[in-house]
Amino acid sequence: MVNDKEFLEYVVQALVDHPEKVVAERKVDEMGVLLTLNLDPADMGYVIGRKGQNAKAIRTLLRLVGARNNAHVNLKINEPEGGRRPSFSRAEDEVTDTSAVDDLKI
Repeated sequence: MVNDKEFLEYVVQALVDHPEKVVAERKVDEMGVLLTLNLDPADMGYVIGRKGQNAKAIRTLLRLVGARNNAHVNLKINEPEGGRRPSFSRAEDEVTDTSAVDDLKI
């Protein structure tokens, strides 16, 4: 029997720069198996991939491992503290000083 938690850690450790910080937690409930992945904030991009392709591929592999063991396996990737860049609203990008615009009016 293949252990889904060990499989997840093995795959993710091969992708990231800090494999020692990869930790997977396994929780079983009535919905199936939930694997929660914790990792270094700098490695989030490697695990998620461009447009989420790496995360989607890992989830597909986990479903196959689960199917072999008659279990429904889901993956949750925890966002570490400082994992996202701050978002900026469009209002901040707009020009607030209208004096330059007023000088152009004829």
